[in-house]
Amino acid sequence: MSAYAAIAAPALPLTERAMGWVAAEWDRWPLWLPVAMGSGVLLYFGLRVEPGAAWMALPWPFLVAALLLRAHHPLLAAPLALLGAAALGFAAALFHAGAALPMPELPRTATIVSGKVAAVDLLPEGRRVTLIAPRLGEGAPLDRRIRIRLRKDDPAQPVPGDTIAVRTLVRPPMPPAYPGGYDFQRMAYFNGLAGSGFALNPAGITGRGEQPVFAGLRATIEARVAEALPGGTGPVAAALLTGSQSAIPPSELAALRDSGLAHLLSPSGLHVAIVVGIGFVLLRAVIAAIPWLALRGDAKGGAAVAGLVLGGAYTLLTGAEVPMLRSFAMAAVVTLAILAGRRALSLRALALAAGLVLLAQPVALTGPSFQMSFGAVLALIAAAEAMRGPSRALRARGWWGRMLLLALGLMVTSLVAGAATTPFGLHHFGRLQLYGVVANGIAVPLTSFVVMPAGMLALFLMPLGLEGPALAVMGWGVDGTLLTGHVIAGWPGAAMAAPPIPAWGQALFALGLCWFCLWRLPWRWVGVPLMAGGLLSGMAVTPPDILVAADGRMLAVATPAGVVTEYASGGSRLTRESWLRSWGEEEAGSLPREGEAAEGAAICTALSCLIRPRADGPAAILLRRPPRESPRSRRGPAPPPPVLAEAGCGQAAVMLSLDPIRGRCRQTPRVDRFSVWRDGAHAIWIGREGALILSDREVRGDRPWVPPVPMPRAQPQSEPFAETE
Repeated sequence: MSAYAAIAAPALPLTERAMGWVAAEWDRWPLWLPVAMGSGVLLYFGLRVEPGAAWMALPWPFLVAALLLRAHHPLLAAPLALLGAAALGFAAALFHAGAALPMPELPRTATIVSGKVAAVDLLPEGRRVTLIAPRLGEGAPLDRRIRIRLRKDDPAQPVPGDTIAVRTLVRPPMPPAYPGGYDFQRMAYFNGLAGSGFALNPAGITGRGEQPVFAGLRATIEARVAEALPGGTGPVAAALLTGSQSAIPPSELAALRDSGLAHLLSPSGLHVAIVVGIGFVLLRAVIAAIPWLALRGDAKGGAAVAGLVLGGAYTLLTGAEVPMLRSFAMAAVVTLAILAGRRALSLRALALAAGLVLLAQPVALTGPSFQMSFGAVLALIAAAEAMRGPSRALRARGWWGRMLLLALGLMVTSLVAGAATTPFGLHHFGRLQLYGVVANGIAVPLTSFVVMPAGMLALFLMPLGLEGPALAVMGWGVDGTLLTGHVIAGWPGAAMAAPPIPAWGQALFALGLCWFCLWRLPWRWVGVPLMAGGLLSGMAVTPPDILVAADGRMLAVATPAGVVTEYASGGSRLTRESWLRSWGEEEAGSLPREGEAAEGAAICTALSCLIRPRADGPAAILLRRPPRESPRSRRGPAPPPPVLAEAGCGQAAVMLSLDPIRGRCRQTPRVDRFSVWRDGAHAIWIGREGALILSDREVRGDRPWVPPVPMPRAQPQSEPFAETE
C-alpha cells in the first residue's frame, strides 16, 4: 500500500496512518534543517551567560550519527540530523562571537579621529563617513570601524580611499532603548563597528589614496544620479542602484513607509531577481538572434550564468546585505538547477540559502531584514506550488489567460508577501500599513518593468556618459512610485501604531508559517492556529508602566490617558520613538512643572510628581532637581534631589529620579541615575503588591557585546550614546 493510500484509508489504526503521513512527507523533512539551525542560533542569543568554546564540538556527534544511520534507520537519523543542525546553528553563533574583536574603550571627551575612508554616505544634511583602522588622538589604530557625521557646511568632500582627520565627539553604540528591545550593541559587535560620532570642526583631508572598487563606484553612481535627477527622485533612484538610503528626504521615507512601500528602497530579493532576470532574458535573446551561437551552445544555461554574474556584481555594489546574500545564494542554486536540467525555483533552494546565511551571519536572524525577507519568499514559493495547477490551466487558454495570470500573480504576490511579513514588521516597528496591498500592486510592477530595467541600462551606459535618457525614464518610474506612496499614505488610517507582538509570539508565528508552508498534507493546517496565536500574543503581555532611559536623561509613564515624559537635556529622540512604538502610541505629552497631566494621573510640583499609572493602583514618586539648580545655572556635580518624607518614604511603590538619589527611604525601591548607570534601561510594572523592576542587564546578562558593570570609582556616563543612523 502506498503512503498516500495509507493516509486515505480510515480503517487503518492511527499509528499506521501516522506512519503513512510521515512516509508521504519524507522528502520534505530536510527543509526543516535550516529551521533547526535557526532555533540553535536563537538559543545562543537567548542565554544570559556566554558558553565555553567546547560547545562548538556539540554538533558533530549528532551529524555523524545521522549520516551513519541514514541508510538503514532513517526514522532515527532524521531527528538526530535536526538536533545536529540546531547544535550547528548554536556553534556557528558561538564561533562568530568568539572571532569578533572586543569593543574598545572610547574617550569621553572630544578627540582627533583620523583614518582611511571606507565608505561615504550622502545625507540630507551633509555626509557620513566610515573610517577603517581609525586612530583616536595619539593612540594605536583600532581594529573596528567608526562612523562620523561631518558638519553640514564642511567644505571637504572626502571619497573612499582618502585619509582624513577631524575633531570628533565619539560615543559607543547605544544599548537597547528598554529591556528586551532591539540590541544595537549586539549588531555593532558582530558588524565590526566601534561607535559613531559627529564632527565638531571641518574635516581635513590628509592624504589621497586609491579608491576601493565598489565603494568608489557607489560614490560615482550616486553623484551621477543626483546630478541627473534633482529633488527627492535622485536619492530614491540611487538607493535602488547602490543600496544607500541616507540621502532620501524624511518626507519621502515617511510616505513610502506609511504606504507599505519602504521595502522597495532596500535592495533585496525583488531587485536581485529583476537584475538576474534582465541579464538572463537579454543574453538569451542575443544568442537566439545569432543562429551560429544558438545551434552550437546552450542558450538557456549560458544566459543563466550571465544573469548570475550580473546579480553577483549588483550584490557587491549594494553592500552585500542579508537579503542580497540570500537572494544571490538562491540565484546560484537556481542556476545550478538550470544547468542540471532540474526545476529551478523550489523550497530546497530557499532552505540551502537560509542555511548558508545562518552559517555566515548568525546574528542576521535577529534582525527584521532576514526575517521579513525569508518569510516573504517562503510564503511566495509555497503559494506558487499550490497554484501550479491553476496556472497551467490559465496558460493553456492563450494570450488572455496569460494576461489574467500576470494580473492575478501581481495581486496574489502582494497579498501573500504582505501577510507573511506584517507580523515581523509589527514586532520590530509597531506599525500596520493597511493599504500595502494596493500600494504594492501599483509600485511593484512599476519598479519591475520600468525603474530597474532603466536603472540597469543607465549603469551600463555610464562609462560612455550616455546614461541621461535611461536615468530620465528611471526618474519617471520613481516619481510614479513616490506619487503612489504619498497618495496612499494620505488615506485615512493608512499607517496605524499598534503594540508590537513579543519575541516569543513572533517565534510562534514563524513556526506556524514554516509548518504551513513546508508540509503538503492536511496536518499543515496546524500552522494556522500557531500563526494566529503568534499574532494574538500581544494580548497576553502586560507592557511596562514606566520606562527609564539608559543614559538617565528621560523617563516615560504610560497612563490610560496617554504617555507622559520627563526630559533632561540631551534626551534621545530615537529612544523616545522606540518607547512610543513599544506602547503602540503616536505621541507623548510632558510632565508639567506645576499642575496635573494625563487627566490627573500625574500631579506635579517643582520638586516632585505623584504618578499613578492605574487609577486604583499604587503611586510612583518622581523626585526633581530644584529649578534654581538647572543644568545651565549650576557648576560642578549635580546636587541630589531632596528626599521628601511626606512624598514617598514608605508610601510610594517606587521612587524615580533622573539624578542620583541619596539619603533616607532605603526601604522604598528606587530607580535613579546610578541605577541606569550600572544596569542600563529599566522597565517598571506597578501593581497592587508593589513595583516589579526589570533592568536591561538582567535581560541580556553577561555577554561579549554587553558592557561590563562600571566600577564604583568611575564617573557615570555624562554624554549620550551614539544613536543608530
